[in-house]
Amino acid sequence: MYRSDIARDVLDIAVSSLSEERQFNNDGKDITGAVHSIAGLKPDRIILESTGTYGRSLAAALQSRCLPVIIVNPRQVRDFARETGVLAKTDRIDARILALFGLQIKPEVRPLPNKQARDMKGLLTRRRQLIEMLSSERNRLLQADEAVRLGIETHSNWLENAIAAINETLYCQISSSSLRKEKDNLLKSVPGIGNIVATTLLIELSELGQINRRKIAALVGVAPLNRDSGTMRGKRIVQGGRAKLRAVLYMAALVATKYNPVIAAFYRRLLAAGKIKKAALVACMRKLLTIINAMMCTMTSWNPELTNYIAAEAK
Repeated sequence: MYRSDIARDVLDIAVSSLSEERQFNNDGKDITGAVHSIAGLKPDRIILESTGTYGRSLAAALQSRCLPVIIVNPRQVRDFARETGVLAKTDRIDARILALFGLQIKPEVRPLPNKQARDMKGLLTRRRQLIEMLSSERNRLLQADEAVRLGIETHSNWLENAIAAINETLYCQISSSSLRKEKDNLLKSVPGIGNIVATTLLIELSELGQINRRKIAALVGVAPLNRDSGTMRGKRIVQGGRAKLRAVLYMAALVATKYNPVIAAFYRRLLAAGKIKKAALVACMRKLLTIINAMMCTMTSWNPELTNYIAAEAK
């Protein structure tokens, strides 16, 4: 079991079966040496923290050697450290904790995205950033003095063009793969799912159609979590998962409650049963996700007469 803690300048590496830690520079030459060192031990898992751009080169190099790389959520590892009584935090301590985390928790090894998928995810992230900037500029324009209005309008126009260019690039990337294009068409056949939602699902949720409905709901963060103790029964909550993806799915479910006959009928039933609107919408998110997961599994287009059947069949 190998574990690597990644900073901007250095890589701290710990091996669960050994007591020593190793350190490499986070550059091309030392990354090659680190990969060679790791490969020589034939590890069953290599645990990396999700640290943005700092770990991409190492992860790509390990993946190119067909090594079992797993990228984990830093918060999950930090919670694990606290549970084991480790409160101090240094790069070397983090490396040792990650090795212990991999040894005891044994997270599942999943294929990492290839370069094209990583590039598309980067474009999608940049699109979100530009939209946030555009929203801020539009809000500023409402109260701007005449002296600065032209500058804000010029910047807003530039942002709109930049967003449109990213949309076009993402569309071309999706169209370049016949399988990805087919999945895109299947997703957009669902009432309530448009271009941006379909693109986001394809890029941010590559597991669609590959895992069961319970796992996909937990992965996105729409699976209800119990809060019970003894005879007390608390409110079920949803948390964790992929927050940005969940936000997009929320908007899709909101639209679906008006224009998707299956989701709309489900939403009305929940409200009639006394569910508050927010809880009913989360349930609609989960049902919509279950449906599209089943559609991706069977490569079946939207059909309201078959939707409930294929969702029920998804195990």
